[in-house]
Amino acid sequence: MHSVGREDKMEQQNLQDNTDIEIDVLELFHVLLNKFWIILLAGIIAALAFVGGTILFITPQYQSTTKMYVLSKQDNNTITQQDMQTSLSLTKDYAELIKSRTVTEGVIAQLNLDLTHEQLLGKVSVDSATDTRILSITVTDPDPYEACKIANAIRDVAANHIKNVMDIDAVNVVETANIPDQKSSPNISKNGVIGGLLGVLLSVAIILIAYISNDTIKTQEDVERYLGLSMLGTIPLTAADRKNKKKKQKRARGRR
Repeated sequence: MHSVGREDKMEQQNLQDNTDIEIDVLELFHVLLNKFWIILLAGIIAALAFVGGTILFITPQYQSTTKMYVLSKQDNNTITQQDMQTSLSLTKDYAELIKSRTVTEGVIAQLNLDLTHEQLLGKVSVDSATDTRILSITVTDPDPYEACKIANAIRDVAANHIKNVMDIDAVNVVETANIPDQKSSPNISKNGVIGGLLGVLLSVAIILIAYISNDTIKTQEDVERYLGLSMLGTIPLTAADRKNKKKKQKRARGRR
C-alpha cells in the first residue's frame, strides 16, 4: 500500500514538473513574441553593419584561370593507352611542379613582382578534374589584370619546367587566362545574411537571459504559481505612493 502511494505521488510530481516545463517554454515564447520588433531590428542593424564592414574593410578579390594539357608520350607518332594512364597518375606531380619555387621565382623575375615565393604561392591554386590530364591554374589578386598576367606567366614557366623535369614533349595550352569582370570575394549578400542571423541570435539570447534572471513578482499569476497563495484582490497605488516609490528607486540607484 505504501509503495503504491509513493508511486502515485511520484507520478503526480512528474506530471507537475512536465506542466511547469511546458508553461515555462510557452512563457519564453510569448516573451520573444512580445519583443519581436526588437529582435527584427537587431537583425537588420547587424546585417547592415556586416554589409558596411564588408564594403569598407575587405578588399575585393578577382580570380583568373588558365588551363594546360599535359601528356606523357613514349612515341612521338602515336599515343597509347599506357601514355594516358601514366599521365593521369602523374597529374599530382605536375601540380607540385607548378607550385615549385623554380616556377614562382621565374614568374616573379619575369613580371618584376614585389612578392616572395610564399606570397605568390598564396595567390595560386592548382586543380585537376577527375580522370583528366587537364590542369587548371587559378590566381587570386585584388587587380583583375594582374591576376590574368600572373596566371598566364605561371602556365608558361611551369610548362617549360615540367618538360625539363619530367622529360616529356607535350604541354599544351587548353585555355588562356581571362580578365575577370566580377569579383570572386567577398560575398556581400552572404555576409549580410550571416550578420542578420547573428544579430537575431544575440538579441534572443540577451532577452531570454534578462527574463530568466529577473525573479521579481510581477503579476497575479506569478504570486499563485511561485508563492502558492491565492489572490483575493489588488490595491492600486495612489499618485503619492508612486512618487514615493520612484524616490526610493532613485535613492537605491544613488547608493549603488
